[in-house]
Amino acid sequence: MVFDHSPRTSMTDAPPKASADRVPVWRRPFRVIRQHMRAYLIINAAAYGLFIIGFVIGLIFPDLSASRAASLEDDGTGELVRWLVNTPPLFALTILAVNLFRLSLLTIVLPSVIVPFAGLAFFAYWSVETGITLVPASPQGWVALIPHSLTLIIEFQAYVLLLLGVYLLGRHWLFPRTIGAKNRRQGYVRGLQRIGLLALPALALLVVGAVWEAYSLRYFVYPLSQLLL
Repeated sequence: MVFDHSPRTSMTDAPPKASADRVPVWRRPFRVIRQHMRAYLIINAAAYGLFIIGFVIGLIFPDLSASRAASLEDDGTGELVRWLVNTPPLFALTILAVNLFRLSLLTIVLPSVIVPFAGLAFFAYWSVETGITLVPASPQGWVALIPHSLTLIIEFQAYVLLLLGVYLLGRHWLFPRTIGAKNRRQGYVRGLQRIGLLALPALALLVVGAVWEAYSLRYFVYPLSQLLL
C-alpha cells in the first residue's frame, strides 16, 4: 500500500495541546480519521478489495477453498465452531478473543511496533486468505453468507481503524518532522498515541461484530435456509 507522505496534510497532525484537551475523549478518534481521511479511504478500499480478490480466487479455483476448509477441520476449528454455535454468549466471547488478540494484536499492531507498516502486509495476506476460505461450498453456505456479510463489514471496519493507526505510527516514526516531532522516538510515541485512540472505536466494533456473528449464525441462518432453499 502506498500513501502520500507529503507534508501538506501534516499541518493537522499536531493540533495545539489546549485545543486537543478540549475535545472529549470519545470524539478524538473521529478527529484523527478526519485529519487523515485520504489514508483512511485508501485503507478501506484495500482491505475490502483484497478480501474480494481472495473470494474471486476461491470461486475460480474451488480446490483452494476446499483445501482451506479441510485444514480448518483438521485443526479442530470446524468442530469447535459447530459446538459453540449453540451457545451464543460463549461463541461471541470466543469470536471476540480471536479477533482481538490473534488478528488485531498479533497480526496488525505488534508487528508494526517492531517494523514500520508490517501489520499492513500481514493483514493484506490474511484478507486474501480469508476471502478464499469463505467461498461457500453448498447452498446452505451461500445462505449463511447473507448475515455473515454484515459481520465482515463490521469487523473489517475495526481492522481498518487499527490499520490506519499502524500506518500513522510508521509515518510518524520514519518522518517525525512532518508532525513537528524533534526525533523519531518522539514520533514513535505519538504514533502509539494514535493507535490507542483508534483502538477505542475498533474495540466497540469488534464487540458488536462478535455478538452479531454469534447470534446471527444461531438464529438467522436456519430460518433463511428454510425460506430461500
